[in-house]
Amino acid sequence: MEAVANPILTVSQLGKTYAGGFQALKDINLQIEKGEILALLGPNGAGKTTLISTICGIVRPSTGSVTVAGYDIIKDFRKTRSIIGLVPQELTTDSFESVWSTVSFSRGLFGKAPNPEHIEKVLKALSLWDKKDNMIRTLSGGMKRRVLIAKALSHEPTVLFLDEPTAGVDVSLRKDMWSIVSDLKAEGVTIILTTHYIEEAEEIADRVGVINNGELILIEDKNSLMRKLGKKQLILDLSQPLETLPAGLEGYELELSEDGEKLTYTFDNQGEHTGITSLLDDLKGSGIRFRDLNTTQSSLEEIFVSLVQES
Repeated sequence: MEAVANPILTVSQLGKTYAGGFQALKDINLQIEKGEILALLGPNGAGKTTLISTICGIVRPSTGSVTVAGYDIIKDFRKTRSIIGLVPQELTTDSFESVWSTVSFSRGLFGKAPNPEHIEKVLKALSLWDKKDNMIRTLSGGMKRRVLIAKALSHEPTVLFLDEPTAGVDVSLRKDMWSIVSDLKAEGVTIILTTHYIEEAEEIADRVGVINNGELILIEDKNSLMRKLGKKQLILDLSQPLETLPAGLEGYELELSEDGEKLTYTFDNQGEHTGITSLLDDLKGSGIRFRDLNTTQSSLEEIFVSLVQES
């Protein structure tokens, strides 16, 4: 397990096997830093929701332990639930309640004294203030999603779980959500989100974890992961199109575009030598000229797909 300096959440050898024998989680080890944003990626059925549900005390683990701010999730259930906020995947809300009532009620469920100022602050941050007296059944799907976040924040948790928070919402609302998450991080809230949107992880996460078949196959700093696993490519716009690659260039990982006008060289930018200098010399020696060149790096999506395929 990768050690972190100031963990607020520690998962040790966590496993979950259901009555039918299905093993949903297999020996998960994880530490999450106070105030960080961790994105959990994985295909459907990988174990993301089971992991979150177990940490939040909804699903009982078969093996292992979880502590939140030093408290055990089973022995100190009430304490850990008061620290944690959960935004579930499903849009489960009290349809005939007003926004104000349901969010205020959620705060009371955790034994917190009424605090209208805090509820007002949360609703305004989520652009729900002008809807505070509306019945939830009258709201759009995107607004209902915001209400779920408001309910999760009502009792002032220091650890927030977001299970597919932007599933089924439009791009502009998704970017609003990213802004909300960024503001919460600035306030010191630790955030763990599961997502199908790779760009969401790329945009807001500090670290990325990849789950597949109930196993945490990787967890790493996002930028380090992209540097380490992301291939870099040099793309050359040729002055004259080529029909085939000339002899003598077989040693390079080169790909010629169908129209013969672009040459792509894939290399490891972490290696001691990228090979670019010798490639350019050999191209010149072969009489190949180019008008322009640029570099690109693999996206997090490409890295994720390759990791899941390998596992």
